[in-house]
Amino acid sequence: MRAATLCGALCVLVLLGGCDGGQEDLRSWMRDERAKVRPRVEQISEPKRFEAQRYTEVAAVEPFSRDKLTQALRRETAVPGYSDLLATELNRRKEALEAFPLDSMAMVGSLDRNGQRVALLQVDKLLYQVRVGNHIGMNYGRITRIGETELALREIVQDAAGEWIERPVTLQLQEKANK
Repeated sequence: MRAATLCGALCVLVLLGGCDGGQEDLRSWMRDERAKVRPRVEQISEPKRFEAQRYTEVAAVEPFSRDKLTQALRRETAVPGYSDLLATELNRRKEALEAFPLDSMAMVGSLDRNGQRVALLQVDKLLYQVRVGNHIGMNYGRITRIGETELALREIVQDAAGEWIERPVTLQLQEKANK
């Protein structure tokens, strides 16, 4: 058994020793090919010189200023098709509930306070009290009537022709189902 192992190891050594002989041609060809190939690198152009420009619009009106927006809205009110309804709405101070669309509001109740009807509106998990004359919604909505089960308001919107018109809208009392 020992002789067989010795004989196998000797055969492996002879085979490994004979592998090195035929590679000199390959090495010679590789040297010749490397000598023939010369890399070509294109010259990069010189970068352009930076020239600073002076900012000359310092005295001009800032494009996002409140004054510029107000001027644009005033110009639009002079355009035919704008009604006096919209002009009065643009000249008043916005109320808190005008930042929310009507579909995000829910009428959850109403009550009488000092002889005046008050509606309770829920917006973003907060409860607001509104009265007749308050403004809500994003379309210049003004509350015209508050009942026990609904709140009526008028909105100012543009119709298909671009004219500003009043549109009546109601919010119904929403009751939560008991679980």
